[in-house]
Amino acid sequence: MKAELPHDLVRTLLAVIDEGTFDAAAAALHVTPSAVSQRIKALEQRTGRVLLTRSRPVRPTESGQVVVRFARQLARLEDDARDALGMPESGEGAGPSGPSWLPIAVNADSLATWFVPALASLARDARIHVDLRREDEAHTTTLLRAGEVMAAVTSSLHPVAGCSVHRLGAMVYLPVATPQFAARWLDGDPARLLPEAPVVCFDRRDELQDAFVGELTGGRGASLPRRHYVPSSEGFADAVTAGLGWGLVPRIQAEPRLHSGVLVQFLPGSTVEVPLYWQQWRLDSPALAAVATAVAAEAERALR
Repeated sequence: MKAELPHDLVRTLLAVIDEGTFDAAAAALHVTPSAVSQRIKALEQRTGRVLLTRSRPVRPTESGQVVVRFARQLARLEDDARDALGMPESGEGAGPSGPSWLPIAVNADSLATWFVPALASLARDARIHVDLRREDEAHTTTLLRAGEVMAAVTSSLHPVAGCSVHRLGAMVYLPVATPQFAARWLDGDPARLLPEAPVVCFDRRDELQDAFVGELTGGRGASLPRRHYVPSSEGFADAVTAGLGWGLVPRIQAEPRLHSGVLVQFLPGSTVEVPLYWQQWRLDSPALAAVATAVAAEAERALR
């Protein structure tokens, strides 16, 4: 006889993961924290596995990730069926943990440039709600694998198990700086000067500038002692425009500043292209399909 995964227990696990704590999940589900704890314990007993690490916020274990993926797929299918039947949303589970939301991981540069306009065509459909999670394009597949999102903009062409993958295009970056900065730090051989020049990086996982310099120098990266971290796409471009350092700025953001003269491309004709892909769960969901279509259409217009 096959063991079953009771849907109320599975939904509770998803709420705990999405809300981060048992208390927050209880508030979202309109039950007591004790009831949430009992449901999670019952689900772990039924599966014979520990499903959560009791940290703050809580995290799914490897076994928990399997149940979270199932929970999200179940919620999406349930919501699609409700829409098709014209039924109102149920009370319990409505909101960010409920079935009416599509969690999607997207990198900061896409979010700041072309991704939000891609969603404009969905504004007329009140049934589709997105829950965007900002993450580096090299790490968005981690959220897919953990079941935290249903789709992602990623730099990986290798599909996560249970997902399909489609190429969107390439985000083009330009090496830019202010005219004053270029005259002071970059007037000469770039391979000799760039490793010593102040540089702006997004965060400590941002390897784009280092890889660019490494291509020019045969291995050396960008300056470590003269490095600024600005973890915002708009703030990154503003920091370069303020003269804090040079940086690789998305062409969509750089071109207006180049035209106005506040920035210069200190290596004319040199660009960096980061390929982007759309990965999503293989799930027959009209809402997820609508988002994928809108994203692909805008990517074709905005990306190379």
